Formats: sequence, C-alpha cells, structure tokens
Amino acid sequence: MIKAEYIWVDGSEPTRKLRSKTRMVGDKSDLPEWSFDGSSTNQAEGHSSDLLLRPMFQCDDPIRGNGARLVLCEVFHPDGTPHPTNTRAPLRAVAERHQAQEPWVGIEQEYVMFKGARPLG
Repeated sequence: MIKAEYIWVDGSEPTRKLRSKTRMVGDKSDLPEWSFDGSSTNQAEGHSSDLLLRPMFQCDDPIRGNGARLVLCEVFHPDGTPHPTNTRAPLRAVAERHQAQEPWVGIEQEYVMFKGARPLG
C-alpha cells in the first residue's frame, strides 16, 4: 500500500487554491477516480455536491518518500463532463489542434525594491 495525495484546484474566488486529500492505494498503477464534496471547495451547491477527481499525472512525493505519490487531478461532474473550474479540459482540444507547433513558455518575475518599509520608485 502507498499513500497517494490527490491534488486539484478549487473554486475559490478571486484566487483559486490547491486542495488535496490522501488515499491509500495498492500501487502507483492503481489510481481510481475519487469522489468528493464540492460544496466544501466552492465548486458545488450543498444539495448536489458530488464531484469526481480524475488522476491526470503522478510522480514520486519528495517529502513523504517510501513510494508515496503526488497525483494531479482534474475535476469532473458525475456524468463525466468537465466541471467549469476545470480549465485544463478545453485546453486539450487546443493542444490537439496545434500539436505540430512547439509551445513557448516564459517565466516572469516581478520585484519591488524597498527602503525600510516603503517601496522605492
């Protein structure tokens, strides 16, 4: 048995947060979908709150070690349709349409210089 930390993005506004919960699984190839209560993550109303976590990527957990896994998930409705907070789902169609192109990724960092407690500039 290994610990699998299911991780997803919630529906908090204005800034979404990462959520997670841990499940014991037989091995790293045994990662089933897992339901959760979307009303506690701002992703559903209380009267109809069951949502599904679908594993999309997994890797070793560098903190826990001992075979533990980090499992990145997307959120789906019980009928299999992507939840509105699942912004990765529509990206798949775009990625397929442009698969012949190589994506460019840039990292931007911003800095603020301070003198004491006051920003300069």
